[in-house]
Amino acid sequence: MDVFVEIIPGTRARQLRVVEGNRETRFHALWLRERAPNAETLDPRTGQRLIEAAALPLDLSLLEASCDGERIDLTFSDGHHARFDLRDLHPAPRSHVVQQRWDASLAELPCADFRQALDSDEALAAMLESLERYGFVKVSGVPLTLDGMMPLVERLGPLRRTNWGGIADVKSIAEAYDLTMTQRGLEPHTDNPYRDPIPGYIWLHCLSNADSGGDSTLADGFMAAERLRRQDPAAFDCLTQTSTRFRYVDDSAHLESEGPLIELDSRGEVIRVRYNNRTERIPLLPPEQLERYYAARRAFFALITAPELTLTPKLAPGEMLIMDNYRLLHGRTAFRLSQGVRHLRQGYVDRDTTASRRLTLRRQADATSHSLQESA
Repeated sequence: MDVFVEIIPGTRARQLRVVEGNRETRFHALWLRERAPNAETLDPRTGQRLIEAAALPLDLSLLEASCDGERIDLTFSDGHHARFDLRDLHPAPRSHVVQQRWDASLAELPCADFRQALDSDEALAAMLESLERYGFVKVSGVPLTLDGMMPLVERLGPLRRTNWGGIADVKSIAEAYDLTMTQRGLEPHTDNPYRDPIPGYIWLHCLSNADSGGDSTLADGFMAAERLRRQDPAAFDCLTQTSTRFRYVDDSAHLESEGPLIELDSRGEVIRVRYNNRTERIPLLPPEQLERYYAARRAFFALITAPELTLTPKLAPGEMLIMDNYRLLHGRTAFRLSQGVRHLRQGYVDRDTTASRRLTLRRQADATSHSLQESA
């Protein structure tokens, strides 16, 4: 493919045009200079910047530019020379995995095997990529011990500790300190929006389950948010622009945080949903604004509880759900304990730990594949 580069006239030599086939991209001289791929500018091992970017001259310009079809050579007005690989000039996607929105018609649940993910980097990468794609994964073969999930957690990094400790029991008890400890059904919700940061992933391990009820409910919050955007744009805008508060208080903890029910990134894409009826406390806003908020919240609630958007798997002993707490809304149906007990164990793992492991495994796999191709 032919590549054309030029310092754009009329920009005081501060912009570079790169044309690759049908794609044209413009680059600012400072943007290029502060990420020059050499040991004087970036640490070769970590990629961290070694120069102070804010100290570069604002009138920095380009003196020379040439391209051999794969690499661009640049000379800057501060005397620095740099060679860029064309592939590195375009921002990499946040994830190698394309997220798949889903509803109740999802034919097969994303699954993984505990032992395989424990023993094989390839199986662990597949599990983490399924988690990124669907927002949840069901893991089978988890040991029926109180800390049975821990060997796999430790393959990723540390367990997130809260005021309830590391791994907490989820079972019906007298004088429960949280509604999860009762036999009542639980509406779709995300966990702990009153924390900062909010726990990234929920690990829910089943040791025993009720003989009647106790089914999990799962809804894709990103799917529900996008449906709301299409069906009721005003309601969607309201829930993205109104920040509500979440609060949890008991004898040993006082936790508060705030944020919108639907959070967008700088490109307008949904990146997080918060929904927790038990702990939400909308501030005292003007009545007209509250009316819009209450109507929008009702519209969103109708979607996240709609049967056509809800999966209802029932965990068996030795099975575990790993759920993206920024995306997935989970709940359960009410249950009775005519025989035995319903006992699950729940822990949290942070998002950065999980994403780092997934991306590192993918980079290693890509490097191995590239090496094999070169040696073939």
